Amino acid sequence: MSVSVPDLYPTRIPRHSRWQERLDPVVHATDSSGAPISKEGVEGFDRDGYLVFPGMYDLREVQLFLKEAQRIREDPRIAASEKTVLEPQSRVVRSVFDIHRDNPLFASLSEDLRIAGIARFLLGGDVYLHQSRLNFKPGFNGKEFYWHSDFETWHAEDGMPRMRALSCSVLLTENTVANGPLMVMPGSHRQFIPCVGETPENHYRESLRKQEYGVPDHESLETLANRHGIVPVTGPPGTVIFFDCNLMHGSNSNITPLPRTNLFFVFNQVDNAVNDGLRKQSPRPDFIAERKEFRPLSVRSHVFA
Repeated sequence: MSVSVPDLYPTRIPRHSRWQERLDPVVHATDSSGAPISKEGVEGFDRDGYLVFPGMYDLREVQLFLKEAQRIREDPRIAASEKTVLEPQSRVVRSVFDIHRDNPLFASLSEDLRIAGIARFLLGGDVYLHQSRLNFKPGFNGKEFYWHSDFETWHAEDGMPRMRALSCSVLLTENTVANGPLMVMPGSHRQFIPCVGETPENHYRESLRKQEYGVPDHESLETLANRHGIVPVTGPPGTVIFFDCNLMHGSNSNITPLPRTNLFFVFNQVDNAVNDGLRKQSPRPDFIAERKEFRPLSVRSHVFA
């Protein structure tokens, strides 16, 4: 889709510029009746930019998801697919994209009322999946994800117009403070940090392994950290984490023997579909950023046995 719209969040610019205040609400819901989360949860997401729900999926469900994730990881056909990203300097699987299209179990999970219902509420309307993936951070050699705002990337490289998207991570293994969990700067979602540098063509091929463009400068990160602090987001298997598209986040490498495996879904509100007119380069593949299918998810309760 290509429509002429103003670029409200300029980034990938030649030189450093001032931070920009967020122009969009964090919580887009206008009617709290029948809300799938508590009033305190809504206020916490608005304030901090993330929410944690331990035990949203029980052990039996998690074991089913984890068994399927391990099967995917060990499948040589999947390892050789263009949808699979390997760790830098190794042949270890780092991420497998497009799991909601290619895997029936994870397709059902993406539509499950427990997660998609919360996303639909927070984003104030019907949602579709901008991206899905299975993230592995194996013991001993799982590499880091550097500090970034997802929205900055989705805006610059995919043409996502506004901050009306969120990420959902379903933990399949225990995420501890030691094995490279998600780290966030609570409240950092209120500022948009423009990034410097023109993005190379087909940058996604390297950025999904090691990101060098679309990352904030050190001074901005230091200021954000001093202002908001850094919180590791941990939890047992079955925990679900939601975080705002503009929340500054990252994760350390994993040098422990404890692997970290998470499912990852990006929900975008259907009125916020990507716009080719906002991109500054060739589009990323559809398996990384949905460009054609913006129909609302069929959100309903699922039973996973």
